[in-house]
Amino acid sequence: MSNKYQMQQIGGNATVSRYAVVAEGVSEVTNAATIEQQYGRDTSFLGSGEIGDATFRALEVGGRSYEYVNYGDDDNIPYLLQQLLRKNMVAQRAMAFNVQCCYGQGLRFIDRETKQDVADEEIRKFCLSNSIHEVFMQQATDMKFFAWSVEVIILSRDHKRIVNIRHKDVSYCRLQRPNKSGRIENVFFGDFSHFQQDLEAEVIPLLDLYDPLGDLLARMGKAPDPYTGIRGKAPKDGTNCKFAIISRMPTPGMQYYPIPYYASIFDDAWYDIYRLIGIGKRYMIKNTSAPRIQIEVHRDYWDELCNNEGIIEPEERKARILKEKENIINFVCGPENAGKALITGYYLDPNGKEQRMVRIINLSEGNKKEGGDWAEDMSEASNALCFALGCHPNLIGATPGKSQMNNSGSDKRELFIMKQSLEKASHDIMAKPWHVILHYNLWADKNITVDVPIIELTTLDKNKDQQTSIVNNNGNENSDK
Repeated sequence: MSNKYQMQQIGGNATVSRYAVVAEGVSEVTNAATIEQQYGRDTSFLGSGEIGDATFRALEVGGRSYEYVNYGDDDNIPYLLQQLLRKNMVAQRAMAFNVQCCYGQGLRFIDRETKQDVADEEIRKFCLSNSIHEVFMQQATDMKFFAWSVEVIILSRDHKRIVNIRHKDVSYCRLQRPNKSGRIENVFFGDFSHFQQDLEAEVIPLLDLYDPLGDLLARMGKAPDPYTGIRGKAPKDGTNCKFAIISRMPTPGMQYYPIPYYASIFDDAWYDIYRLIGIGKRYMIKNTSAPRIQIEVHRDYWDELCNNEGIIEPEERKARILKEKENIINFVCGPENAGKALITGYYLDPNGKEQRMVRIINLSEGNKKEGGDWAEDMSEASNALCFALGCHPNLIGATPGKSQMNNSGSDKRELFIMKQSLEKASHDIMAKPWHVILHYNLWADKNITVDVPIIELTTLDKNKDQQTSIVNNNGNENSDK
């Protein structure tokens, strides 16, 4: 039998040496560096994001020099957030659930009075040519992951209509350094994860954060500038056709890039606790898959073994001792040796106490399953992560089982309705670019608006699975599905 395990001395006294059966290669000495290498460092989320702490970096696009605001101290926050969330199964699943709840039943152009989908041919063509459901899902993803989103509107050559809307992943968006009046003029879009000074980035003029429609009308010569009151000339056809609109969830502090509320889990201990439990269980299975055995060997056993076999030479005695250790390991771990016996001597000391030469002790407890030591801690860590991410663990199955506070169907239905209702603030803010389109294209004059119906689960006695609730407008009417 090839050795998979070895006997490692773990203690003893004057007469007995104690050994543990461990996987080969497991060192007796474990230092801080080894622990850090196996388990990693504690997670921390560096950078306050405050405007006063912001740093800037030079960028050259098309032969013109710019400066942009670093997204975090090292311009790496969006990639760090994605990486940390991706490494945690509960956090990633909770974020996916949050995105899906934010999407609801998707964006709809509806009549203000009837709350029904519009049949306007121009609007239907706009929706078809822009994949608005996909754009809205991209909005929801960025809003939940990063608390802001960037949409680009594209005008017709004669500037009479907005004909396209495109989403820009905020991981690859950076804001230009504000000018002397404090206004951010452009958004840069490029692969900032591999930054070079001559990075191939797209420069997109940014509309006013608080009045994008007024700013757009002023730039197109259709209304006075909201800050100066001066009405400019309309641009030439085919020029100035693309603009960025930022939708941003308010977060505490003055920040160029918002820090999501859930970022607290990376400075808290629970993110690391969940991660360490998983790593610990993996090492437990890999390194202690042998039976949990302690072997006690009398110190005279090895000498008597060699003396009885007439082995005198030191090297031969050493080899025989190693062979005997292998025999003991095979007896303990070898399935082909099941039912066989290990014969060793024993004697009675002057006190009448039995002294065995070799004693094998099974350290496993009763019927306890290996690796179940931290089951309750893992549930607690899962609950803490779900709490920070605003997602009830029972809605995503983070703590399955009847003993894990699994609610009834009615409770879960109410939890889901509450979760969907809380998305109203996100829907209102995400509607900003769509309202700009409505008003610039004069669709609002037709009594048309946009809304995001939520999914409201019903009870079985209603003989239907769900109904759609329109909650973003004044009328709280329901249209059954």
